[in-house]
Amino acid sequence: MNYRHSFHAGNSADVVKHALLIALVRALQQKDGALTLIDTHAGCGIYDLRGDAAQRTGEATQGVMRAFADQNPLLDDYRAAVQAVNEGAEPQLYPGSPRFLAQLLRPQDLLILNEKHPDDAYALRGAMRDTPAAVHQRDAYELWLAMVPPRTARGLVVVDPPYEQTDERARIVTTLAAAQRKWAHGVTVIWYPLKDRAAHVRWKEQLRKLRIPKLLTIEHWLYDADQPGIYNGAGLFIVNPPYAFTQALPPMLEALRAALAPEGHRGELAAAWLGARSGGLPRSPSPHDGEGLVAQRFSNGAR
Repeated sequence: MNYRHSFHAGNSADVVKHALLIALVRALQQKDGALTLIDTHAGCGIYDLRGDAAQRTGEATQGVMRAFADQNPLLDDYRAAVQAVNEGAEPQLYPGSPRFLAQLLRPQDLLILNEKHPDDAYALRGAMRDTPAAVHQRDAYELWLAMVPPRTARGLVVVDPPYEQTDERARIVTTLAAAQRKWAHGVTVIWYPLKDRAAHVRWKEQLRKLRIPKLLTIEHWLYDADQPGIYNGAGLFIVNPPYAFTQALPPMLEALRAALAPEGHRGELAAAWLGARSGGLPRSPSPHDGEGLVAQRFSNGAR
């Protein structure tokens, strides 16, 4: 699957990813110590929703535009971050993860961005010139390993690839395993699209075999039944999410699900621990979804 950011800017996956990224960073910032924020696949930094790429898909109408039309105050921080790069009531520009992260920086925090594609790296430098971010142009997985552990005591790595390479998932598994050996307490976020359910289940099994004690998976299924051959949603793997984040997660997931549900569908937004560790996330009486996976569901039924 080739998922280039410019074609999908502001879609439902971006809304979920960025709303949760804001919440995650703010949970980490409840402690005063400095954070290093690392984005391995940073993209262009900012996207024109009126541009040809975004207009060809029109996905922002089902994403950021729905979030702006929604009244739930739990999405206020997300809407404010998007509004910060716009003038007027309706968003015309959409910030990528680098711009969201830059808005969250405190004086003691560091932001390291990486983009391998030359044209996107050039655009990224322009988009970030008014921020203290350091911008690299390297192989994402080489940079990931090179930058951990960071110089600060705590940090966050965001891995958000376009999945244009057939070995993308395999490289993520290999690099995550190596990064865990170097930085076991670090926080890592891995974004992924949901299209082929069987392939996704196999990938989760590979990640489960890494035996990471605290690995959270969040899956957003847009439709009440799979739509073969098309994009069905997206999700996040989060390694070592802080307690404050997991405790606040259930109402945030429900707010996002309700705002983004397509016409005629309820959709599902679910969080679950991938592995034996189950502490830190509120439990419900939902059934287990596979061996060692303690599920927390926030919509009708379990997938």
